[in-house]
Amino acid sequence: MTTESRAARPALPASPPLTERQEARRRRILHTSARLAGRGGFDAVQMREVAESSGVALGTLYRYFPSKVHLLVATMQDQLQHLHTTLRKRPPSDEDPGARVAQTLMRAFRALQREPHLADAMVRALTFADRSVSPEVDTVSRLTTTIILDAMGLDGPPTPEQLSAVRVIEHTWHSALITWLSGRASIAQVKIDIEMACRLIGVTGVSGPSGASGGAEARGGAGTSGGAGARGIAGRGGVG
Repeated sequence: MTTESRAARPALPASPPLTERQEARRRRILHTSARLAGRGGFDAVQMREVAESSGVALGTLYRYFPSKVHLLVATMQDQLQHLHTTLRKRPPSDEDPGARVAQTLMRAFRALQREPHLADAMVRALTFADRSVSPEVDTVSRLTTTIILDAMGLDGPPTPEQLSAVRVIEHTWHSALITWLSGRASIAQVKIDIEMACRLIGVTGVSGPSGASGGAEARGGAGTSGGAGARGIAGRGGVG
């Protein structure tokens, strides 16, 4: 398809929000996905078993999540949202922004460490994600960026240099997670690498005690797509 023909296509209407019943169904599916992945990793998440355990028809499951990869990427987004809520209740207290970000990412890492099969399943889904999962992957990346920006405690929108530092930190975090899952890095080495990457924040001029975390969602939405720290929420269009 040419650029001209793509430009001529009308914009798709926004998907309607989920009803309370649909949201409850979606949450059951994600809970089942996390439970099965935590028990046996990527291969243990079979769509038919997810549907049966969640009490939904297989066709309904596929309307929510077109593939197992979509489902597990959405599961990672759900796990990150829980982490974000916890971090807002108990934010890191170090006065150095880089140290706060490192503490935040190590808390995320330790949460994944407690469920290594689940962590492996979610990371494998990110690795297998093709272009059809790009919107979902981008949403998880934005959430990861938001978590980091919250920890930085900026007083205003991030500069291009700060966003670049965040992307490097996300790449490092993601790579460290993969090397740990594959048995090629210890927890101690992961901590050293993450702390080293977080020193980039000092180069961008961020300093001083943390400000309020409010407004980070708006900051995280600008110029953050395509980060590699963690990736996507499953599409919700057309679910029943």
